[in-house]
Amino acid sequence: MNPDPAAPLVVVDRMTRRYGAVVAASEVSFEVRPGEMFGLIGPDGAGKTTTLRVVLGLLRPDEGTVRTCGLDPIRESEALSQRIGYLSQRFSLYGDLSVDENVAFFAEIHGVRGWKTRRGELLDMLRMTPFRDRLADRLSGGMKQKLALACTLIHTPDLLILDEPTTGVDPVSRRDFWRILARLQRQGLTLLLTTPYLDEAERCQRVALMDRSRILNLSTPDELRAEAKGLVLEILAEPRRRAAEILGGLPGISEVESFGERIHATLPSLTPAEAEGAVGRISEALVGAGVFVRHARAVAPTLEDLFIARMRAEEATGLVEVPR
Repeated sequence: MNPDPAAPLVVVDRMTRRYGAVVAASEVSFEVRPGEMFGLIGPDGAGKTTTLRVVLGLLRPDEGTVRTCGLDPIRESEALSQRIGYLSQRFSLYGDLSVDENVAFFAEIHGVRGWKTRRGELLDMLRMTPFRDRLADRLSGGMKQKLALACTLIHTPDLLILDEPTTGVDPVSRRDFWRILARLQRQGLTLLLTTPYLDEAERCQRVALMDRSRILNLSTPDELRAEAKGLVLEILAEPRRRAAEILGGLPGISEVESFGERIHATLPSLTPAEAEGAVGRISEALVGAGVFVRHARAVAPTLEDLFIARMRAEEATGLVEVPR
């Protein structure tokens, strides 16, 4: 256990990691406190997985320092392996072994004594007890992920590190998986995770917004929302591309982004009292230009809106280029 129970379980201080001439993580700094769920949030290629691998001791930092569970992850890797659990994007299960046999295998690897009781508790919590004799290859994607989690937790780690754990998982299994993570956190487990999904960031106590190898912002989801100015107009309109072009030319709109069928138009100076009138005026402008407006409303900016706005601000400084 940590000598100081209040000490951070992860301390990353100005860490830089390169692959040849490519900088994958640049002067990254953050701490993960005991009992919290901390998220590294950002698009593919942002440097999230590289950062996790340095924290795990799988990669050596080129600059800066990293301490995980109070240990040097490179020099004290063997001791660290007993303190952490790691669930990667492609966790290696043995398809020709049953659920029970997979968990038993990982228990033996970690030298867990009396692991059968622990295995039963984990499978009960994950609602996998009825499937304990089923081969891993015959499980659904969501059930495979839950089995991987059971294998990761069999040695009762202090810190659970997850790299995009819900990528490729169906929506129902994804929601169930997050309920499980919330329960583990309530039981005292500390979690460090990465995700490209901004809605999942809402579940974290603190998030680091990461893009192009750098951390752009580190705060709580509530603090991020508190920084937001104005409102966002959410529109469903056809043809969507034409609607976005028109919105981009209207006064008072600073950003226009498409999210699937939805268009988000940011009005940074709009107040809630002005929202109804603005929705009406903008809808009329779209209809007048031959666009069919199915739905329009003013909403508070989501974390996705805030993240894109922060990326645009960085682009304006010339530090990064943001693809459009």
